[in-house]
Amino acid sequence: MIESQRHSYHLVDPSPWPISGSLGALATTVGGVMYMHSFQGGATLLSLGLIFLLYTMFVWWRDVLRESTLEGHHTKVVQLGLRYGFILFIVSEVMFFFAFFWAFFHSSLAPTVEIGGIWPPKRDWGFRSLGNPIS
Repeated sequence: MIESQRHSYHLVDPSPWPISGSLGALATTVGGVMYMHSFQGGATLLSLGLIFLLYTMFVWWRDVLRESTLEGHHTKVVQLGLRYGFILFIVSEVMFFFAFFWAFFHSSLAPTVEIGGIWPPKRDWGFRSLGNPIS
């Protein structure tokens, strides 16, 4: 006989929403690429993907709210874990933007020899907008 384990964490039930959100994101991405390359049906797939993704977000958040308020699965320990997770997410975003702007200001205020020692780097070529801009 298996004894039930007593702990203050909430073990979630299997949910269809992660795979549903993944399929919605895939449809949105493929539809966006098709729309930008003027394929037939690209706008339709983009719209359906966005609607499917928004619907998935709505019902997933509804389930989380139902688990926390009506079913009471979010104990103090679970709430603390959610709070720590959100704080770590915000801290990681701050660190990302700090590193991004550090790299920008480092390149612009102390330009290296490889880019001619000036900022912005001098270009001898123009950007061709009607052809392949890379070649």
